[in-house]
Amino acid sequence: MERIMADLYFTADQKLKGAVSLLRDEAYQWWLIVKEGTQPDRLTWDLFKTAFPGKYVGANYIDARRREFLNLAQRDRSVAKYEAEFLRLSHYVLGMVAYEYERCILFEDGLRNNLMVLIASQRDREFAVLVKKAKITKDVKRTERHKRGKNKRDLEPSSSGMRPKKKARSDGPVRVGPPVAPTRVALCGQCGRCHPGECWRTTRACLRCRSTEHHVWDCPLRIDQVQALSSGTVQPPRVV
Repeated sequence: MERIMADLYFTADQKLKGAVSLLRDEAYQWWLIVKEGTQPDRLTWDLFKTAFPGKYVGANYIDARRREFLNLAQRDRSVAKYEAEFLRLSHYVLGMVAYEYERCILFEDGLRNNLMVLIASQRDREFAVLVKKAKITKDVKRTERHKRGKNKRDLEPSSSGMRPKKKARSDGPVRVGPPVAPTRVALCGQCGRCHPGECWRTTRACLRCRSTEHHVWDCPLRIDQVQALSSGTVQPPRVV
């Protein structure tokens, strides 16, 4: 109800009259008794906000709101929402916010650290001025973050200007299926070398043509190569 009246810019007297007009039956009779026993200059909106909860709201509820006020902090709220919550809960701790300076201190202590550091040195004594500076500081920091983010995006290379990587082109046949692991030839126990098949020392085969009918020194291929070397038409093989 108070939030609605605040949005309508009601004065304190108008808030008091509006709240009293909503009272019914026993609650309205209670207010008449309070009105008769109170001096006219003390019949204020603040008195109503204190007396009505004390009469019709349980003590546990009031204590819970007081603890909520003591633990109140801005956290992820905007400054405007934090201000509204601060004013709502401050009605339950009127003794703590009786003076403007005390209200400013409590409000400032609940601000986020990055805002509190910027305005703590000023120590404003007017609550409205403090709230206004907090809102301005929040807007300035938001603008700075936006500029930093924009500058960072401008420095990054555009994804549209990057050429897509071409796939490697293969001119040979493409093997389909799981990869085939290369076969490993074990070391031969006869000759001490790695070779497929039976060892020449076992089969007594020719080392040049693999024939088992003659030895390497009788190989026809070797004889032909020797004759070609003697005639000078074939260069001897280069030994590496």
